Amino acid sequence: MKDFVAVSHIKKSFGTLQVLRGVSFTIEQGQYVAIMGPSGSGKTTLLQLLGLLDKPDEGDICIGGQSIIPLKGKQEDRFRASEVGFVFQFHELLPELTALENCMLPALIVGKKNDEASALARTLLGDLGLSARLSHKPYQLSGGEKQRIAVARALINRPALLLADEPSGSLDKDSKEELHSLLEEVKNRWGQTIIVVTHDERLAERADRLLLLENGLIVEKEQ
Repeated sequence: MKDFVAVSHIKKSFGTLQVLRGVSFTIEQGQYVAIMGPSGSGKTTLLQLLGLLDKPDEGDICIGGQSIIPLKGKQEDRFRASEVGFVFQFHELLPELTALENCMLPALIVGKKNDEASALARTLLGDLGLSARLSHKPYQLSGGEKQRIAVARALINRPALLLADEPSGSLDKDSKEELHSLLEEVKNRWGQTIIVVTHDERLAERADRLLLLENGLIVEKEQ
């Protein structure tokens, strides 16, 4: 299969601390990849670079055959909004909005009309078993429900790449298992390329590939 993500010789420092020392790897379209490593090894930094939330000091990142390094301003915003979905450890749902409204937000940001965004969000939330929770606000939801809403929100613009940063870190055991199955379902149903940064070994075991970030470099581990 064709490489969808290609990371070449990425370096990133913060002051005198070099976090990434020449990271290179490729990921095929539709693969589900887990990245593990010790705390402070640069996993989240790498995910932020892939999601256009920061720029590397050196190297190149191509997504779907396009280098994202030269993108700036509105180009960068459009690419991020349409091509990349994010799932965070603590859900990052807006507390004043309902589940439906939280899910709709990325669609509204890229210019979809309210009715279209609402229809897309209702369908996605229904697919993820949340039809009865559309009008609930985050404080009325369980951790697992909030994370499913976060996944739906990340998927609403049908991004080609889904990035998840410690998505099971704040969940109990049952909710973790639910999330593991959900990410597999997302890959199988919608064909997203998924990159998950995690300390959760059970989550990593469910991925197609496991990459280890050690001493600022990527090492592939046999599954």
